[in-house]
Amino acid sequence: MIQQIKSYEELEEFLNSSLQSHKVLHIYLQNNQIGDEGASGLGFALAKCINLSNLSLFLNGNQIGNESASGLGSALAKCNNLINLTLDFYGNQIGDEGASGLCSALVQCTNLSNLKLFLSNNQIGAMGASGLGSALAKCINLSNLTLCLSGNQIGDEGISGLGCALENCINLSNLTLFLSGNQIGAMGASGIGSALANCNNLSNLTLDLSGNQIGAIGASGLCSALEKCINISNLKLYLQKNQIGDEGASGLGYALAKCINLSNLTLYLRNDQIGDEGASGLVSALVKCTNLSNLTLGLDGNQIGDEGVSCLGSGLAKCIYLSNLTLDLSGNQIGAMGISVLGSALAKCINLSNLTLYLRQDQISDEGASGLGSTLAKCINLSNLTLDLSDNQIGYEGASDLCFCLANCINLSNLTLYYDSFSNYESYVKSKYLKLKRLVIFEIRFYE
Repeated sequence: MIQQIKSYEELEEFLNSSLQSHKVLHIYLQNNQIGDEGASGLGFALAKCINLSNLSLFLNGNQIGNESASGLGSALAKCNNLINLTLDFYGNQIGDEGASGLCSALVQCTNLSNLKLFLSNNQIGAMGASGLGSALAKCINLSNLTLCLSGNQIGDEGISGLGCALENCINLSNLTLFLSGNQIGAMGASGIGSALANCNNLSNLTLDLSGNQIGAIGASGLCSALEKCINISNLKLYLQKNQIGDEGASGLGYALAKCINLSNLTLYLRNDQIGDEGASGLVSALVKCTNLSNLTLGLDGNQIGDEGVSCLGSGLAKCIYLSNLTLDLSGNQIGAMGISVLGSALAKCINLSNLTLYLRQDQISDEGASGLGSTLAKCINLSNLTLDLSDNQIGYEGASDLCFCLANCINLSNLTLYYDSFSNYESYVKSKYLKLKRLVIFEIRFYE
């Protein structure tokens, strides 16, 4: 039987409702400035919702402090039937004490299996993160956990404490950790990896460590530990702006190659000082992930040239089971030769049906666009293609040649293109693409 969802956007309306009748409850009070007093009243009411099984509580931007956060946790502890809980405290001031108190109380919700905690920008430090982890480790029935702590100051000590506690969550199968902008270094990254390696039942992991200072050692240490998570099939790693360099990228690839059950991988390494050597090392190892079918690689804003992108393409050509590929190489130093070799390599991915290439702000000319088109024409199973070629040196001639070549993609039904403006030729270029008979969906944008 489908349970009725009750939703409230006004605190008073909820306080005056039939509290014991609620089973599935959504409360939206974000940016309402309810403060500590309002949070106290809310907690008092929630404690009476003894039949609650599903609760989503959005309190972001409400000037809530540590005492009120702890009080809300104590109130929720009385909701013994809670199975699914989402708490959004983004942008308050709960601090270490509030974070620890909130989760210490939640330990008493013994039936919790799905928990989402959004605690970004809350002045939480190492002590709060460690206390948070210690409390969560006692939630023995947790199978799905999302924990967002971005924009705090947890540092190496905090993430290590969090990780050591999480390894005791033995039933976790799905884990999402957002830890960007937290002053985490190599030691912290390696520590969280080692801890997660003991979560033997993990099959889906999302880990965001962007905007920290993990460096090459931290990136390699993180993945060397994660390779022990033998059951992971879906992995998302956000490591952009961490200065991992060529050494870190190569070490990352070497470690990921041992994750033999990976079928879906998302890896963002934007602005990480990676050059040709790093790109080559990364992909030469990834080809050993023989079960990869879905791959997203974000390598934009690095220093990869023609040599690096050629090696990248050669490696991807060996991923024979790839069906969905998203590759962002924007803002590198890739020219006509590199892009043509990349296209030739991708043509060997015989199962590729969905391809997205972001190549803006590179050094691609008309020759490069033509070369790319002639090679992509050999991707006989392509049905969906997105190409961002804006902010290059491609003119009317290159765009026209690309169109002519894509006409040979016999299964292409969806095409999205991004170009620079061609002045008076835009309508003419667009009309050429519209003549591609097999297209069902077509979009083209021109940027000034």
